[in-house]
Amino acid sequence: MVSPRPTIIKLGGSLARERQFARWLEAIRNCKSGAIVAPGGGMFADCVREAQASMRFSDAAAHRMALLAMEQYAIACASSFPDMLLLRDEAQLRLMGEGRIAFWLPSGMALGADDLPENWQLTSDSLAAWLALRLDAPALVLIKSVTAKADPITAEALVEREIVDPLFARFAARTNAEIRLAGPADLAGAGAKFAAGDLPGARVLAHAGAHV
Repeated sequence: MVSPRPTIIKLGGSLARERQFARWLEAIRNCKSGAIVAPGGGMFADCVREAQASMRFSDAAAHRMALLAMEQYAIACASSFPDMLLLRDEAQLRLMGEGRIAFWLPSGMALGADDLPENWQLTSDSLAAWLALRLDAPALVLIKSVTAKADPITAEALVEREIVDPLFARFAARTNAEIRLAGPADLAGAGAKFAAGDLPGARVLAHAGAHV
């Protein structure tokens, strides 16, 4: 019997400064099918931006450093939850068992990937969608510090409102994953939904002409 494929969950870096951070991690641990957490960059990526402004290094260098910033966030998150894995290789991610939770360390897969631009238009939002495509994941949940005002909402609208990066709609449209945007208002029932095999948050329409 084939185990259910894990859900991809993008955990926003901005959440690290908020009270809901630990509660979201507890909710994710209930994910019935298992989950691969694509970490944001948060304060670690902010340091890269500040350093680039001072040192004037290239966007390509900043891209490499931002991937490592995501890994720093993942390591910090996982340190409080010893049962959560830290995985870098695609083969390892594909072998994850049902019900396991892993943080993705993106540099191993993302560095040098032909379809990933090396600039600040690409952030962890698009990387999470790219990972969902690579792993043919059934679902992608973006956990952010904002709650969607509409359900469903289009990926293009999220880009226009700068809730996600400029390339997200392009990457999201390439996946077959069900996409959700979850924010503070979705946290209370998130653990129960994950445990039941459901997803928290507003539906995100990624494909042109998509409808309910």
